Amino acid sequence: MRANVEHNHVRHEQVVILSIETEPVPRVPADQRLLVDSLGFGDDGIVHVTARYGYMETPDVPAALAMLEPADTEGPLDLGRASYFLSKIELRRGKAPTMAPWRKRLFIATSYITADAAEYFGLPGDRTVIMGSHIEV
Repeated sequence: MRANVEHNHVRHEQVVILSIETEPVPRVPADQRLLVDSLGFGDDGIVHVTARYGYMETPDVPAALAMLEPADTEGPLDLGRASYFLSKIELRRGKAPTMAPWRKRLFIATSYITADAAEYFGLPGDRTVIMGSHIEV
């Protein structure tokens, strides 16, 4: 969110910060799926939502957001026009002797075998922005 404000010089009217937790159970009942936190301010347009899924479930972010009550999000969410922002961390080989060079190469190579996050979470590709950063290993 900070990078978007710095780049575009604007903050969206409604912001939902979503965290997804995978629970050690196969499925989480729908009535226990969402936890909403206004972060201490009831009128700033920013809420934190935790969506809980079981280890056998695939997260569906738009479906989870559709379950939210307008009173919990300081007004109804227009999911048909919502923009989604994801973060991606790219690993780079650093000079620090943290592990053997062959292990670094293997660790970095396996990091590229991940699924498309937008597709995995059920997000519309044309309204999803992926912002990245780098970490040295």
